[in-house]
Amino acid sequence: MKTAVIRVELPYHLQNLARVGAEVSLEVPLPITAAAILDTLEARYPMLCGTIRDHVTKQRRPFLRYFACQQDLSHDPTDTPLPKAVVSGVEPFIIWGALAGG
Repeated sequence: MKTAVIRVELPYHLQNLARVGAEVSLEVPLPITAAAILDTLEARYPMLCGTIRDHVTKQRRPFLRYFACQQDLSHDPTDTPLPKAVVSGVEPFIIWGALAGG
């Protein structure tokens, strides 16, 4: 099975929960999609299961967003292939904690 090493940036509260730094590197099977990254992330750090997406529906949690190459990918289907810069490791896949209010 072919894989690629993907850089993933996590928000502070998930860093604390997983006991990692701001960025982790994951060996993700091709094709590289948000779903593949999240599956690999949850397999490697089981304490993150259910924190980024719902256990059953696999839908993104409301106050988390996904970014790559300065683009908000939060509402894209999670099986959409990610940009080449993410696949090559030049750019990270970013999980960002969103804020609400005024």
